Amino acid sequence: MTVEARGAVSRRTLLAGAAGVPLLGAAAACDSANTAEAAVDPFGITADRSLEVVIFPGGFGDDYAKAHEAMYRKEYPKAKVVHEATKTIATDMKPRFDSGEPPDVLNNDGADQFTIGELVNDGAMLDLTELLDSPSYDDRNVKVRDTLLPGTVESGTFNGKVYALNYMYTVFGLFYDAARWQSNGWEPPQTWDQFLALAPKIKAAGIAPFAHAGKYPYYMGWALADWIHKIGGSSVAMAIDNLEPGAWRHQAVLDAAGMVIDLVGRGFVMPGSETMSHTVSQQALIDGKCAMIPCGTWLENEMKATLPQSAKLTIVPVWSAGAKDAMPYGSARAGASGAFVVPTMAKNKAGGLEYLRVMLSKAGASKFSALTNSLASRKDSAEGVSGSSGLASAANVVKAAGNNLMTWKFSDWYGALEKAWEAAIADVMSGRTKRAADFAAAMQAAADGVARDSSITKFHRNA
Repeated sequence: MTVEARGAVSRRTLLAGAAGVPLLGAAAACDSANTAEAAVDPFGITADRSLEVVIFPGGFGDDYAKAHEAMYRKEYPKAKVVHEATKTIATDMKPRFDSGEPPDVLNNDGADQFTIGELVNDGAMLDLTELLDSPSYDDRNVKVRDTLLPGTVESGTFNGKVYALNYMYTVFGLFYDAARWQSNGWEPPQTWDQFLALAPKIKAAGIAPFAHAGKYPYYMGWALADWIHKIGGSSVAMAIDNLEPGAWRHQAVLDAAGMVIDLVGRGFVMPGSETMSHTVSQQALIDGKCAMIPCGTWLENEMKATLPQSAKLTIVPVWSAGAKDAMPYGSARAGASGAFVVPTMAKNKAGGLEYLRVMLSKAGASKFSALTNSLASRKDSAEGVSGSSGLASAANVVKAAGNNLMTWKFSDWYGALEKAWEAAIADVMSGRTKRAADFAAAMQAAADGVARDSSITKFHRNA
């Protein structure tokens, strides 16, 4: 993304509207018999009602959205489709939500996004169960929910109801330029010890072993959280997400934080990383100034303007901390992010739901993958799409991980905890925090504060 898949950030209200709807037109029937069967009207659309779509144009850009809007316009030629792109989602949209004039579809993403949990508390988003249980665009005998990759529905579920369609199936890990590494004879480390052995060789070549987007600490937060998960297993992640007493003092947290503190203390982090934006750190990787950065699969598309043809940006899971890790190397954070929501006060809720159904068609998902070099949350989005080392490596990571996929919720659920997390990581990466116990104490205090605050609706995960 860049700043998108982050997981949390602001708030407010969106409430109810109206709708009414025609059949999906003959154009949808051209590709196959199944597509012809899909010419159904699951939501009751008004054919000439305008549709407004607001997109966060981060690492994935917004060309994919324009393609989806063209598909919608083809089905409903009488409908005016209004496209807006903004990187300040909450700032720009909050006044509209407050006045009862939200868009029909909102891509809630980026550094200035609404905190999803707070939107749920405000009753601001439409329950998307109707969409998930509707016939898929390509085959009326298959529900939309059955076309999605594992974890997609769960990622948008809050206390049993689905409020967000997380469309980008993002793989998180460590990116490196495989072409540069191959020319130097380096292999990506699978363990902390392997990294410690390799890092001095990388430094000797005049390259910083590691860099990160210090301006946006949650980039490093993804890697740190994944190390906690790998060391302690899903039970630790669930305890943290569920605000269990003492969860942040678990040995897995101490071990992971200690490793990152050691990473900084040994001088393996590129000087100046703490002030870098995401694009600056990504450009440093492309330019060969650093060897690895924590990022997600939007990187290749976001940097396409400066990416030389010789580069082979490749993603791998974070390395293992040690032999006692609860999860094996290859375990990875991969899942749906980039929330699309239909405001409950949208004027064209039916059109908003239909737009999401179009996005989840085979053609819609494939178009996204082709334009962004990343996976969509539909199962077959990358089929037939080639030419991207990032996309190919992401698919390999998901395949190799199998059931060993990692997930976190606290940053989506609790804005205050997310802010504390970023501050604590910034202190570690700047060298201000030198003891893992101090990091753990800061996070435990923040979690306890959220747990005690009766004004904050609490969420719970079971897996």
